Amino acid sequence: MDMATGEFTASVESARNLAIEARGLVKRFDGTLAVDGVDISVPEGAIYGVLGPNGAGKTTSLRMLLGIIDPDEGYRRVLGAENPQDVARLIGYLPEERGLYPAMKAYEAIGFMGALRGLPLDVGRQRGKELMEAHGLGHAIDKQIRQLSKGMAQTVQLLGTLVHEPKLVVFDEPFSGLDAINQGKLEQLIRGLADKGTTVIFSTHVIAHAERLCEGIAIIAGGKVPYAGSVEEARDRIPAQVRLETRKREGPWRAALPAETRQVGDFFYFPLPDSGIEPLLKALIEGEAGIQSLSIERAGLHDAFVAIAGEAAAQEIVTGSEGDEA
Repeated sequence: MDMATGEFTASVESARNLAIEARGLVKRFDGTLAVDGVDISVPEGAIYGVLGPNGAGKTTSLRMLLGIIDPDEGYRRVLGAENPQDVARLIGYLPEERGLYPAMKAYEAIGFMGALRGLPLDVGRQRGKELMEAHGLGHAIDKQIRQLSKGMAQTVQLLGTLVHEPKLVVFDEPFSGLDAINQGKLEQLIRGLADKGTTVIFSTHVIAHAERLCEGIAIIAGGKVPYAGSVEEARDRIPAQVRLETRKREGPWRAALPAETRQVGDFFYFPLPDSGIEPLLKALIEGEAGIQSLSIERAGLHDAFVAIAGEAAAQEIVTGSEGDEA
């Protein structure tokens, strides 16, 4: 299978309907090519990440999928509709640019956002109160947005994105600006949505969130998608790495180490040989190398990203949570 087609494995797609399907999306702004042939397929009920550095084309791609802007070329289908606006009431969207009316009370803001998606205003306001209570913001129900902390206001906007109980939720950099505790709460919320059958797609430049949450990812770099598929398949592109520590540094056993071996102090690092670790172990034991430690570590998503998108794109990607990097 060509991973650049934006599809999961054939067995997954055949078993599940697609919430999102896009082929060859192209967008230009004032003659500049912002998105160049993006392909994405997201099964219903999946958590799917769009991963890439800032300016890679993530937001433009999401906006095309949602029908906020139209592609210059390409095809898209969202929840079975070729025009995403026809199913807008079934979609929740949290843009990267946050914005609420500062004079509006918190629960009213949630109800207002629901009304924009077709939910009766009184129903949305009642649900807003219930959602705020459920998420530890009961004390702030009647407060104006301007009276809330930044984190609380972000949570209110998030709840407004979900108040109409959408089938598809699209988050654009949802973890941006949240501290580590609130990032953890958001991860739990996303998992809860998926457990209920809601499809979640979010963009991020933080690898840790995608690695922990996502079933599938699309890597975007320079407006292109060099890889789209499962997280597991992305990691499998890089051979597992062996870390070996020996008491002796020299001996006939050194000939058994792969040619790619790097030595750092008392440690040797090399890809897991195709033949497995057993022949090497035999040589180490017979050569009396004195094995101090030996571990086999599977490649992480960051290593896969570097291999797929290149070092330049990877330099703008955050490995851990944003809170950790601050």
